[in-house]
Amino acid sequence: MRQQRPRHFLSLLDLSGEEIAKIFRRASELKQLLRLRTPHESMRGRVLGMVFEKSSTRTRVSFEAGMAQLGGSAIFMSGRDTQLGRGESIEDMAKVTSRMLDVITIRTFNHAILERFAANSQVPVINALTDLYHPCQVLADVFTFEEHRGSIANRNIAWIGDGNNVCHSFINAAHRFGFNLKIATPVGYEPQQPILEVGGNRVSLSNDPLRAAHGADLVVTDVWASMGQEEEQGAREAAFSDFQVNEQLLAGSAKDALVMHCLPAHRGEEISAEVLDGPQSVVWDEAENRLHVQKALLEFLVLD
Repeated sequence: MRQQRPRHFLSLLDLSGEEIAKIFRRASELKQLLRLRTPHESMRGRVLGMVFEKSSTRTRVSFEAGMAQLGGSAIFMSGRDTQLGRGESIEDMAKVTSRMLDVITIRTFNHAILERFAANSQVPVINALTDLYHPCQVLADVFTFEEHRGSIANRNIAWIGDGNNVCHSFINAAHRFGFNLKIATPVGYEPQQPILEVGGNRVSLSNDPLRAAHGADLVVTDVWASMGQEEEQGAREAAFSDFQVNEQLLAGSAKDALVMHCLPAHRGEEISAEVLDGPQSVVWDEAENRLHVQKALLEFLVLD
């Protein structure tokens, strides 16, 4: 049994700037080791538990592949694979599984479930996405930007679209990394005010996508309707019709601006095919870097 309370990663604010810099340095090392096919089994004998109530491609593959490459193993548990659906409490599940596992990732709708689980876990818990935050994604996004353009501090980032969980994590990132975040959402789809306030004067909000993208070094978007919002698709398509990231919008950004999308993408909706598959897009690097950054995060939380 652990004598000290474990470190959790429920939002970007759970890590200091110095800790994130350390994770990024290690992620770069791990990326190079993988390219060279050099064994790096720092997590041999360790087991990752993955509790996913929401479906996933990139998050699941990156965590499972990452643990395998680090010499450990992963156990995937969907909503059908646990006793939660039959009435077991979050608290009881956390107390039991954390005695058998070394680290746990949770992907769920309600952020409060993640917090309750972490409060009762003896091992580190990682937010693999909730309705409130998606910190692993944005950690990889910042890492990707810095790979291509150097430090993100004091750069101009534009978020175009829904004020959703990824947007919330970008707000936290603006505070933690010191960049300027311009958010443009349709009326009624703004990020939550308490989270917006975390960004302070680093974050501005408007309903004008061209204004947000003007002079931006990075333009980021996401789907208009996330998982669980499928019934809103029609209404959201109408509300977001002027918020597509396309060549016209990018014309006002910095000449070397990068484009990111956490994927999956709907070409012709939130982003045009020309932009997603174009020279300014780094979405494939961004997706790959989930693997390297999460491996470094796992090492940091479990081994440090």
